Amino acid sequence: MLVLRSSPPSPFGRKVKIAAALLGLADRITIEIADTTDPNDSLRRQNPLGKIPALVLEDGMVLFDSRVILEYLDLLAGGGRIIPAALGPRMAALRLQALADGLMDAALLQVYEMRFRNEGERSTAWTANQAGKVERVLAHLESEPPSATGTLGVGEIAVACALGYLDLRFEGRWRAGHPRLVAFLDAFAARVPAYEATRVKP
Repeated sequence: MLVLRSSPPSPFGRKVKIAAALLGLADRITIEIADTTDPNDSLRRQNPLGKIPALVLEDGMVLFDSRVILEYLDLLAGGGRIIPAALGPRMAALRLQALADGLMDAALLQVYEMRFRNEGERSTAWTANQAGKVERVLAHLESEPPSATGTLGVGEIAVACALGYLDLRFEGRWRAGHPRLVAFLDAFAARVPAYEATRVKP
């Protein structure tokens, strides 16, 4: 069995779980909770960065981060399933994934600023910079929304997980100004049961 080290709220771990479900590989993966703040958690030996998700292969090799794990799962499922083989579609899929991953990073950094810094140590300018990244990516995706009606790939999976994380940590405030993205997420969730199955309630 493959072992996924992750945490339920992690949008990057959610990417892996949804991808595994779409690829028919979910039953080959055991999920083990990891605590990134615990120096005694074996995660830090499995991934020197101490970050999740990390996928422990049957031979003991550990893969990280989510982009590498998704590429591995795609190849394990035969290749070209969620990451196209052809150059143009492949670059488009990876570009969309990069945008969504960047959105998740910026959202996470805002959460971490509040969670791990005392009030007097927090930087409003730094937090605003991260919020600006989120706003720009949302505006870009609203103008060029992904489609949930065709083949679902790494880009669509990543966008869905990014929007889900904004629902979880930022009370879904993004929804008011982005109706096309709301429509995309509704359609994605309707097509992919794993989306609801991996949802963490606020």
